[in-house]
Amino acid sequence: MPILSKEEAQALLKKVIAFSKADAIEVNLYGSDGGNIRYARNAVSTSGGISTTGLVVQSSYGKKVGTATINEFDDASLEKAVRRSEELAHLAPENPEFMPNLGPQQYQESKMYVPATAAINPKLRADAVAKSLEVATQNNLVAAGFWENATRFSAMMNSNGLFAYNTGTDVSFNVTLRTQDGKGSGYASKGYNDINKLDVAAATRIAAQKAANSSSAKALEPGKYTVILEPAAAIVLLENIFFNMDARSADEGRSFLSKAGGKTKLGEKLVDERVNIYSDPLNPDMPTSTWSGDGRPQEKIKWIENGAIKNLYYSRYWAKEKNAKSVPFPDSIIVEGGSASLEDLIKGTEKGILVTRLWYIREVDPQTLLYTGLTRDGTFYIENGQIKYPIKNFRFNESPIIMLNNLEELGKPERTVSGESGIQALIPPMKVRDFTFTSLSDAV
Repeated sequence: MPILSKEEAQALLKKVIAFSKADAIEVNLYGSDGGNIRYARNAVSTSGGISTTGLVVQSSYGKKVGTATINEFDDASLEKAVRRSEELAHLAPENPEFMPNLGPQQYQESKMYVPATAAINPKLRADAVAKSLEVATQNNLVAAGFWENATRFSAMMNSNGLFAYNTGTDVSFNVTLRTQDGKGSGYASKGYNDINKLDVAAATRIAAQKAANSSSAKALEPGKYTVILEPAAAIVLLENIFFNMDARSADEGRSFLSKAGGKTKLGEKLVDERVNIYSDPLNPDMPTSTWSGDGRPQEKIKWIENGAIKNLYYSRYWAKEKNAKSVPFPDSIIVEGGSASLEDLIKGTEKGILVTRLWYIREVDPQTLLYTGLTRDGTFYIENGQIKYPIKNFRFNESPIIMLNNLEELGKPERTVSGESGIQALIPPMKVRDFTFTSLSDAV
């Protein structure tokens, strides 16, 4: 029973709540059904299907809360989970930040579910990977990649009358191609709700071209350079802005948005005024769930508008403490851009460096969002609007805030997948001046 309809989920959750003897109960139900293929050295190494369903029961007596989980769904097992959560609630200390369950909420209809993606079968996965491997062998390259797709649902109900349901589909693909001597490497990653938007062969051809062209890399002196960051490179830095926009952390002096005396930088202009970042669960190119994990409705939220911090996210407890609007953590990152393609950005660059990917990102200073990491899988020198030659990889020290203040141009947004967190985003390639490379790396 991995995927339940709205009616089936509602009926099961009502049955669970009917077993409750606590002051309040909240139940979350979830499931997924999908499959994957992993390949390396131009051959499939693993493949399989995964179907899961689970139930989380949270009971409370006053401010004392207990939680139990189960993946059995007969009546006796469901009641056992409820009783266990009640026992734990009796034993638990009071939670000083306890918030009562929400009442009924209004949700918009999610756009995440695509029937064609839900219909993906093992043959389709195998055929797609075969196309990727064909590109690799035709170019005498060595491929390693991963394809994964899933159909998911989630539902929640509580004793205050809240009920939420959502279903969605997603498919993601990434591939790394290496030359036979291991000196050249190329990378591509894609992720969509709709399988019809994923062109595995095209993505692999881009990675193949980078691999073939990145052998015999020359060394450049570390320093500050104009860079063109492809979306897969930009997302791993930009996502750290989102991860640190919690209002409580800012109020308590623990984030880059903190100011002395408990004030925050909310409303202040922190980056180039061309930067607009928002989340929108109904964006046709980046649909996400219309409700958050704790039942709050998700809506379109502007996080950075014309370079200024427009909103922070608040837990329900902290919003009550600060008498602020309760804003949940976003499920998507959407960065507005222009109409220029990656090729257009390259043509308009007198001297610069094209970066395919950044990886191994580590925090240096949380107060300035300074991070360090490495380039990889295709780094090239640009001169007079053309890629001249591959260059050896660098270690960098950079802050996404400084980076967005040194912005020169934004290209056309496209969907990408973070190689660090796995989060999907709709962001443009971006041209940035004075990006700081601190040392050379021998990594390919």
